[in-house]
Amino acid sequence: MKVIGLSLLALSATYASAAAQYTGGDTSGCGKSHWFNGITQYRIIKSSGVDRSYGIHLPSNYSKNNQYPTILGFHGSSSIGLFFEADTGLDSSKYIGDKIMVYPNGLGGAWAGANYSKASVQEDLQFVWDMLVDLRRNYCIDSARIYATGLSIGGGFVDTIACNATVGGEFAAFAPASGSFYTNNDANHENCEPARVPVPILEFHGGADTDVKYDGGEGEGGIEPAIPDWLSWWAQRNQCEEKYDQEDLFDDDVHHLSWTCNGQTGVVQHYKTDDQKHDWASTEINFSQIAAGDLPTHISASAIIQDFFMAFTRPEA
Repeated sequence: MKVIGLSLLALSATYASAAAQYTGGDTSGCGKSHWFNGITQYRIIKSSGVDRSYGIHLPSNYSKNNQYPTILGFHGSSSIGLFFEADTGLDSSKYIGDKIMVYPNGLGGAWAGANYSKASVQEDLQFVWDMLVDLRRNYCIDSARIYATGLSIGGGFVDTIACNATVGGEFAAFAPASGSFYTNNDANHENCEPARVPVPILEFHGGADTDVKYDGGEGEGGIEPAIPDWLSWWAQRNQCEEKYDQEDLFDDDVHHLSWTCNGQTGVVQHYKTDDQKHDWASTEINFSQIAAGDLPTHISASAIIQDFFMAFTRPEA
């Protein structure tokens, strides 16, 4: 797509004019009551002249005056937010009790960045911006604790958000899984311009992934980087120490890498499971594992993400 070759920083100007619509600390959604809390409900908003939708799951004990951490979860290709919700279990009671979960829906069942994407990078970044506006105006959101995770092309788009200085600046941390990083590969990774240093980022990937290969190469929607290269670029952007810590777990099947960046431990982290295919890491069988012909993994991405996200808040501008 033509926009992929542009610097993501250049796209920031698109959203600058919209910044006056709200401030990063907008709490106008606080004080508003909602029905049927604990059940995912759906909203439609207009973005770039198109109707876009997302699901939102409030805690069953939602308090209208309590500011909640909020996690946006981006589904994989040929999918919708509902399937990502069911696959990850991120709104189960053990996670959702003190958080809001948001499940956006991509146009044509995908997100920007691939050669088959229906939306441009600019359009999908605008959708995220417009969604944040809508969330803050209708729900009690803690703007210092907004996070993004996603699977496959959803994980790739989470990386695209992280690389955009304006939209990515609204988030405290990112956690892509099995990400197809079409906008952050050998040819264009220098275009990534995050909002701040460091940007906390955690990635999960299977060593046996044949759809988004650990060693990179031609993917379904374009060229993908080798995951070690992608991690190295983020370590460089975050001014991390060159040497990382590595733990080899579960009889050497799971490898956990962690970097210290600007004196902060664990700002960049990575979990590689050698025998995992293209799916969401889970100790209990889920839909993505069934689709990939895989088995449960030793680790739970949903659980690890909670601890990672809650360790970071967005600094004041």
